Amino acid sequence: MANSDEEKGKVDHSDDEGRNDSDLGSFRSLNRDYQGFKTTKESRDGDETNDDKLDSVAGERWDSAYGSSSLTIDSLGEFSQRCSLSEQPADERTESHSEQEVNLLSTITEDGDTILHLAIIHEEEEFSRQLIELFPKEVLDIQNNLYQTPLHLATYLDLPELVGRLLQNQASLDLQDQEGNTPLHLACNQGRANCASKMTVHTPTQQLTAVMELQNWRGLTCLHLATLRRNQRMVKLLIKEGANLNVQDGTSGKTALHVAVELHDVSLAKLLLNKGANVDAAMFNGCTPLHLAVGRRDAAIALLLCQSGADQMLRNMEDETALDLADGNDDILALFPFDDIQISGRSIIGMKF
Repeated sequence: MANSDEEKGKVDHSDDEGRNDSDLGSFRSLNRDYQGFKTTKESRDGDETNDDKLDSVAGERWDSAYGSSSLTIDSLGEFSQRCSLSEQPADERTESHSEQEVNLLSTITEDGDTILHLAIIHEEEEFSRQLIELFPKEVLDIQNNLYQTPLHLATYLDLPELVGRLLQNQASLDLQDQEGNTPLHLACNQGRANCASKMTVHTPTQQLTAVMELQNWRGLTCLHLATLRRNQRMVKLLIKEGANLNVQDGTSGKTALHVAVELHDVSLAKLLLNKGANVDAAMFNGCTPLHLAVGRRDAAIALLLCQSGADQMLRNMEDETALDLADGNDDILALFPFDDIQISGRSIIGMKF
C-alpha cells in the first residue's frame, strides 16, 4: 500500500466544518433510505444463506477487500476528491456526475464492502470521516461477507480516531464478526488499547457491560482474550469499566484467573486476585485455580493462591483435591498441612465426621 498522500488519494481539508455543509446534506437526503445498499444486500441474501456466504470466503483474510476489490487505491482517491463537496458548489456539478457519485456511495462490492469499508481499509481517514458524517446508523452497521462492520476494520487497523467518530455517530459495538468477535473483542485480542479506550468513552455503561459479557464463538469474553494476551493494561481497563472478574468461558468454565494460572503468569494472577477474583472459582469439571497450578507443578502460583486463601481441600469431579494432584512434588507438598494421619488410605484432613 502506498504511503504518500498522492498515491493514496487522501483528501486534505483545512476546514473541518466543510463536511457538514449543504452539499453533504444533499447527499444525505439522497442516501437516507440507502436503497442501493438494501437492494444489493437483499438480492444477495435472497440467493444464498449465511453459511453459503461464509463458505465462499477464501482463507483467513481479515478483510475481504485486500487485493480483491475492483476499487483500487488510485480510484478510491480520485473518488474521494470528487466527493470533497465542501470545495465545490452544488450548481457546478453536472447531473450525471452527481448520479455517478450517488451510485458509488450506494454500492456494495461482491465481498460485501461498502465505500466506507473500503475507505477504512485503505486508511483514507479524512474521506472516511466524511462518509461517517454522511451515512445514517443503518449504513454504518452494514457487515461485509466476513460480518465485519466499519468499526471492526477501524479497530483492527488501529485507527482510534475513526473508532471514536463511528461510535459518536451511533455505530453498534455489539455486532459480531464471523469469529463472534465484537470490535471490543478485537481490541483486546490485538492489543488496540487506544481503540478500546475510545469504546469505553463513547459507549454507555450498560451497553459496554453487555458487550464485555458477550462470548465469541470460542466461548471467550473480552477479559479472557486480554488475559490470554497477557495484556495487563487492557485487563486493568476492562476491570475499571466493570468487567466481571469471575465470568466463565463457554467451553470449560475457566475464569480469567484459571487462564493466568495456565499461562504460569504470576504477575497477572496477582493482579486478578488483588482486584477481587474468586480464588476458589470452579471450572465445569470442578477444578479450581489451585488444582491447575498443582497439576502444572507451578509452586510459585500455588503458593500465591494458598496465601490468597485458596481452599486446599476442594474436590473436582474426579474427587481429587489439589493435594491429590501433587504426586510427590516436594515443593508443592510443602505448601499443604501435615497429612500423614489417614483412615482407610485417605487423609483425615477435610474428612467429614
